[in-house]
Amino acid sequence: MRIAITGATGLIGTALTQSLRDDSVDVLRLVRRPPARGAEITWDPAAADGALDPSALTGMDAVVHLSGAPVASGRWTQARKQELRLSRIGSTSALVRAMLAAPAPPPVLLTASAIGWYGDTGDTPVDETAPNGSGFLATLVRDWEAAAEPASAAGIRVVTMRSGIVLSRRGGMLPRLLVPFRLGLGARIGPGTQYLSWITLTDHIRAVRFLLDQADLAGPVNLTAPVPATNAELTKALAATLHRPALLQIPAGALRLALGEVSTELLSSSRVLPTRLEQAGFAFRHATIEPALAAAISTS
Repeated sequence: MRIAITGATGLIGTALTQSLRDDSVDVLRLVRRPPARGAEITWDPAAADGALDPSALTGMDAVVHLSGAPVASGRWTQARKQELRLSRIGSTSALVRAMLAAPAPPPVLLTASAIGWYGDTGDTPVDETAPNGSGFLATLVRDWEAAAEPASAAGIRVVTMRSGIVLSRRGGMLPRLLVPFRLGLGARIGPGTQYLSWITLTDHIRAVRFLLDQADLAGPVNLTAPVPATNAELTKALAATLHRPALLQIPAGALRLALGEVSTELLSSSRVLPTRLEQAGFAFRHATIEPALAAAISTS
């Protein structure tokens, strides 16, 4: 197989590239800097066609699109919101145009998406049949997924991977929690009753590879573990894993004051289930939060 990957130097892209190459899959990394080796080409996600030669993607069996600026790395100013939209919607549109311009377009596109599609679901469990929610993130994800629709209309199998919080000590949320928790300063956020839909990096990579092989599976697929955890459950599990107390609480008001609108990502509830993955036969290695945290901290 030959697979092209954008966002290949990020947390998920790096792990996916290594996993594929370990199985002798030919991986072409699309990078924004000058290529460092023959298995890389430069692309510009801000350009209309990604600044790619039409033949660049010819012969690829699939494209995995993982580009996107981090959502929770700063306040959601208008400039930051625009950056988030361009890095997702603009890059997806550019990549799709590049694929369709190829003499032999790749037949499969797996594109990153997010469970932000559903908005705040409270205590209600939701799966891929649930409608689009409200708020900035829900609108962002809706438009992000829509940017891939021309590829689907052209006959390409498109999977929009609605990922939850990826647990890994290499990046994302978990490393930011480890230092305060190890110091005994772990804290429940707000009421602690809000659900967090998560997945270990190991299962995320396994799920992406599973989706590459499922020729009859297209559309939205939730990449989340089957047992979402509340913030209080996550706090308790992480403290137990590290053998530290976690008796503190961060009031919701203080979080809103410190982070502004981005605090909604931490205070909203997201109880998302991986129905389509499980119906297709995918088996999770890490289904519940405490064993998942132990595995993520020790191995990922």
